[in-house]
Amino acid sequence: MEAVVNKEHAGKRLDQFLSEVADISRSQAKELIEEGLVLVDGKEPKKPSQKVKEGQRVEFEIPEPEPLELQPENIPLDVVYEDRDVIVINKPAGLVVHPAPGHYSGTLVNALLYHCKDLEGINGTLRPGIVHRLDKDTAGLLVVAKNDLAQRSLVEQFKKRSVGRLYRALLLGIPKKEKDRIVLPIGRDRFDRKKFSPNTTSPKEAITNYWITEKFPQFNVSEVECKLETGRTHQIRVHMSSLGHPLLGDRTYGYKPSRVKDENLRKLIDEMGMHALCAYYLSFDHPRTGKRMEFRVELPPGYRKVLSYLRGEK
Repeated sequence: MEAVVNKEHAGKRLDQFLSEVADISRSQAKELIEEGLVLVDGKEPKKPSQKVKEGQRVEFEIPEPEPLELQPENIPLDVVYEDRDVIVINKPAGLVVHPAPGHYSGTLVNALLYHCKDLEGINGTLRPGIVHRLDKDTAGLLVVAKNDLAQRSLVEQFKKRSVGRLYRALLLGIPKKEKDRIVLPIGRDRFDRKKFSPNTTSPKEAITNYWITEKFPQFNVSEVECKLETGRTHQIRVHMSSLGHPLLGDRTYGYKPSRVKDENLRKLIDEMGMHALCAYYLSFDHPRTGKRMEFRVELPPGYRKVLSYLRGEK
């Protein structure tokens, strides 16, 4: 394939020009250049940042996507919505989203590779496009891209913070403020690499809005809703813990069963098998049609049991 640089594109970086004319991501364009699959006027460019000039002929080759080494696995999925571009999943607690050291199988990605028979190549590889994540023990809604068009659109929407995400959480204790906007940069903890905290050498902006929806003073518990402005790893868990109100069941960030005086409640929290956090609402603009898509799911059974007990329901 080839493209001629016109007046409109003159002066742009080569990787930017290639991204626009080939309809691929900037990172993919950079990889093609570095792998020697791009020629400018018959010569290999020196670097992706090289500026293009009007009239130059740019030849490029986009290789066929290679199958991912990860194995498809027949893991049941709760599919809320699916079309040729996206799939929306209601992820159960306990399911890891993305393969990582120690979790190369049994993940959401393994399940998606089995379920999605119409995956296109994303960044040169046949794989689902994970554009955001939920922690292993967080339940709720996730949208996954099935092709490059959807991947680019969703990544841009997350970047612009136009994706709507609402969470419900049960906290130990009752925050002093009925609602607040928590602005507290976080990153990987300096001393415990498995945790995230403000005590970090690589702080990243993190903003969580919360409001109290119910109070259960007799149990020293409250329920809040949270709206994210950013999507840092463990963000809600860290921010709530920073207020002195860890999520029920979240032992990593300060929940201690001994602080729950009611024995039956303590048992229900243990049986919940997750920390009390659910991404129950998700909205985004459809990558192809532009239509606003909105989804809601029920709270997980264990969370509902705890909430029913707190409310005194039978």
